[in-house]
Amino acid sequence: MGKKVGVSQEEKNLSYYKYFEKDLAPIPAEKLAILEGGPAAPETLIPFDKKQLFLEGKDEEAGYCQIGYGILPDGTAEVANTTYMPGVTGEMLDWWFPWHSVGSDLRYKIWDPEDHYFARADRADYVTDPAVPMNEKTWGVNHYIIEDVGPGPEFLKLMFKKPSDIGYDMSAIGTEKCQSMVCAIGESSCAAVMTHKWYPYKDGVMFCSRFWIGYVLKEDGSIVKAIPDGVSIPPFVPQGLYAHNIKEFTNLASILPTLYEEEKDVF
Repeated sequence: MGKKVGVSQEEKNLSYYKYFEKDLAPIPAEKLAILEGGPAAPETLIPFDKKQLFLEGKDEEAGYCQIGYGILPDGTAEVANTTYMPGVTGEMLDWWFPWHSVGSDLRYKIWDPEDHYFARADRADYVTDPAVPMNEKTWGVNHYIIEDVGPGPEFLKLMFKKPSDIGYDMSAIGTEKCQSMVCAIGESSCAAVMTHKWYPYKDGVMFCSRFWIGYVLKEDGSIVKAIPDGVSIPPFVPQGLYAHNIKEFTNLASILPTLYEEEKDVF
């Protein structure tokens, strides 16, 4: 276990501080083996311009990587993870993403107490407005974050978007392979597009994450490749993000069912 981030006395007095004190949930051995096994073959990584296949659940049947990381032929990188979350519902996840962006920083810290320092939405009034549907509370909201995905704590701006603004056909939402989703474009030392989707599976949900590293948002709203032709992102970059992702979502799956029941009415 690594060292946990600092907390204030005020945070220790909050009802959900007990989740910070818990040991992190153990990451499945097969995911750790993938982490150490090296990058996935480039042809198994789904290109950003084929992201709709992911949303519709057609990427799995097409043979694309579901858990892993690697470098695409154009030099961009991808991270893929799939997490079975027993006891979790889609409503819990629709609530979680806006809930952890307002209120105390502890809300973000309990997600990954070793690597999460701070997360704050720039439109708390919108996020907490009861008239805004829960699954839309991230749309058009920026989350300002400090987290450590390997090299040390780093500031990140996550610009959450309505899925159609990322280029998704939203008719796939509410289908068998996508009950709901969140998506964003990150600004940091290594820009990336992020999508999380989930759908009912067994007695919980299947939570699917994809990151396309090396893309930026332009002023006109377009998303373009940020790295020059002939240049590739170093493999340690997606490897670090993959390591962080399998850690934080394994832990979230372990705490979310009880956390939601206890805190769902306190936005």
